[in-house]
Amino acid sequence: MEMFREIIDFIGYIDYNKGIFLKKQTIFRRKRFGQRNSMFRRRDVAAHEEQQRRDTTMVTLQDIANQMGVSKSTVSKALNGASDISETLQKNILETAIAMGYSKIRREKTGEKKLCILMENIEYEKPHQFGYDFITGFRQMAEPAGYTVDVVPADEKLQKSISYDVFMLQNHYMGAYVLGFTLNDPWMKDFKICLTPTALYDNYIKSNPCVVSVGIDNDEGMDMAVTYLKKQGHKKIGYLSGALGSFVMQVRHKSFFNAMRQNGLHIDPSLSGASFYITESMEKHVPRLLKLGATAIICSHDLLANAAMIQCQQLGYDVPGDISIIGFDDLPICPYTSPPMTSVRQDRIMLGKSGYYALASLLDQVPIGTLLLHASLVIRESTGPAKYQENP
Repeated sequence: MEMFREIIDFIGYIDYNKGIFLKKQTIFRRKRFGQRNSMFRRRDVAAHEEQQRRDTTMVTLQDIANQMGVSKSTVSKALNGASDISETLQKNILETAIAMGYSKIRREKTGEKKLCILMENIEYEKPHQFGYDFITGFRQMAEPAGYTVDVVPADEKLQKSISYDVFMLQNHYMGAYVLGFTLNDPWMKDFKICLTPTALYDNYIKSNPCVVSVGIDNDEGMDMAVTYLKKQGHKKIGYLSGALGSFVMQVRHKSFFNAMRQNGLHIDPSLSGASFYITESMEKHVPRLLKLGATAIICSHDLLANAAMIQCQQLGYDVPGDISIIGFDDLPICPYTSPPMTSVRQDRIMLGKSGYYALASLLDQVPIGTLLLHASLVIRESTGPAKYQENP
């Protein structure tokens, strides 16, 4: 008797809702594992070959030339940055090529192995600066995999001068890790429809399978901060934020109030403030929060928290004796502030590595949407028990 052999003469069943007896054709199946696996392998190879055939016939230089009404050689010159065609024509050809899906074909045929990190509003050249570890972590993953990594300052002037996809194709970049962009940056609109694999740090674009969001779990981090302060007896907790023109500032602002609610603490909107300039926040919001009786303040980033500590001390308050202060990000300065700052930590080396991991997934056509790392709370000397215990 042969194992895993099954003959099904017929399959019949009754649809009880309709009272109809249905009969299917006779089915003969062999369940020999060797034969079945061989069949699956042949099917997978055929599917892979079909996908390759579709990819390689998607768009050609001649297709682009026909669309533009120019010669094939002119298209080739535009794609290779030749100097004997006008800048306007080159831009139009690049935009047409991208719209037709040529960027993917170019990467496959040229074998380019270039990635870039686009920086805006972030300092990154020295080890103590915020963006330095992101670059280090990204390169630790990308360069052993055979990629060249360029760090490109992407200021507003650049973003207004050229569309994102055209910039990427023109410079032969296969993908980008984007850091420091605000919601008002011109390329944020391009990311909604771009065809280039793109990882965004602390930003989010929905409904584009070419874009992934990378960051830490801000909800988790903020809950850790509020929960810790509650255990220290703090019930009147204030919140200071940078300008709410960036996605991450909006997320952390919302996360603070969610954490207060989850911890059963009273939510008072007057105990929060947001300003673009740190000096404005110190002059306008800190005195107000102290006057309202806040015993602790959580800040949306460490530089703001350090300024708040200095301002409180200048106003005659002891940190943490009179007021506890928590920052966010755990910058290298945190152990050296006076007093050393408690902060929600995000591991920037790991975020750099995660940026590459997310980007590599997109390049492998795995359309992940969000990659979040766990946060942690680093407790130092800027926090302590609440001085005044309120009645419940």
